[in-house]
Amino acid sequence: QAQLVESGGGLVQAGGSLRLSCTASGRTFSIYTMGWFRQAPGKERDFVAAISWSGGITRYADSVKGRFTISRDNAKNTIYLQMNSLNAEDTGVYYCAGDMYYRTSPRDRTNDYNYWGQGTQVTVSS
Repeated sequence: QAQLVESGGGLVQAGGSLRLSCTASGRTFSIYTMGWFRQAPGKERDFVAAISWSGGITRYADSVKGRFTISRDNAKNTIYLQMNSLNAEDTGVYYCAGDMYYRTSPRDRTNDYNYWGQGTQVTVSS
């Protein structure tokens, strides 16, 4: 089993920035694609961004394109989500996810991910 731990959430004003981190431990060699999802109160968990094992392929939800950047440092078993120009609609719990299957491109469905972190709260005040 692998464990994922997120950090970096918090309260930020609209227009501000945050950087989330997710560090994997345990059987980290079993994780290929990694991604970020978020869940607002009363809503489903939605895809935000994902990155291939090599870091060469990324995928973003339309709502965050041009504002968020996902990256990874395999030497540190860590992925990051740089979030800029935040708005109230970005508020939610952000979850890190890991896919144990090798794929040609990152997936955007929760069912495609096998490992999940406990989540970190991001609140954007307007």
